[in-house]
Amino acid sequence: MSEWFERSFGEDYLLVYKHRDMQGAKREVHKMISWLGLPKGAKVLDLCCGMGRHSMALHEAGYEVTGIDLSGVLLKEARSNDPEGTITWIQSDMRNLPLEDGEFDAVVNLFTSFGYFDRDEEHVKVLKEISRVLKPEGQFIIDFLNPEYTVSHLVPHSQRVDDGQKITENRVIEDGYVKKKITIIDDRVSASIENSIQQPRNYLERIRMYTREQFADMLNRSGLMLKKVHGDYDEEEYDEVHSPRMIMVGSTK
Repeated sequence: MSEWFERSFGEDYLLVYKHRDMQGAKREVHKMISWLGLPKGAKVLDLCCGMGRHSMALHEAGYEVTGIDLSGVLLKEARSNDPEGTITWIQSDMRNLPLEDGEFDAVVNLFTSFGYFDRDEEHVKVLKEISRVLKPEGQFIIDFLNPEYTVSHLVPHSQRVDDGQKITENRVIEDGYVKKKITIIDDRVSASIENSIQQPRNYLERIRMYTREQFADMLNRSGLMLKKVHGDYDEEEYDEVHSPRMIMVGSTK
């Protein structure tokens, strides 16, 4: 049986998250660059790059970029937005990267692209891979959810129509994970055929919630060191209660 993320990051993912745009990615990359202080030409790995918004923005900012993702669908979208092939796109599992040791000046892991797996050891394995591919004193950014804020601001149910598709999202905190069930139905078909019956497309997203202290421990076990945590791209300081994000910046030991 395939993992949830193998099923969920396909064509419908592009529909559900189509509101994520390049301008937002450019703004976030500009802030990341200020935090890392990377020189032009530095080699950056965008780990779990998705459709490549941040990879493209990093390239435009003057960096040599590699984007890795497990989803062939999302990588196809990324390549279509990079017709000149300015970025190296690779399909791979984040737990076992087909990359050389010490290859990158920085690794970025964005948009809560962490916490997908069943066991903590698998998440530590991802962090060890980040450590392995970084150069000595290489840097990383992991943009993750803030657990306490997520719990207190959880929206249990939402629904919208986009491109004629009715998208329903149900969210719950359970067993240390934030889980989101997504159901998509073609609203145009439902409206045109009385009493029509169609099969909904169902997806699950599931993220393990780690506190700052738990993350710091896993990073330490992986040869990485947490140096700074930001509460959002507009917040220099992280507040455990009020910050919407937990954006961790650090380096190899």
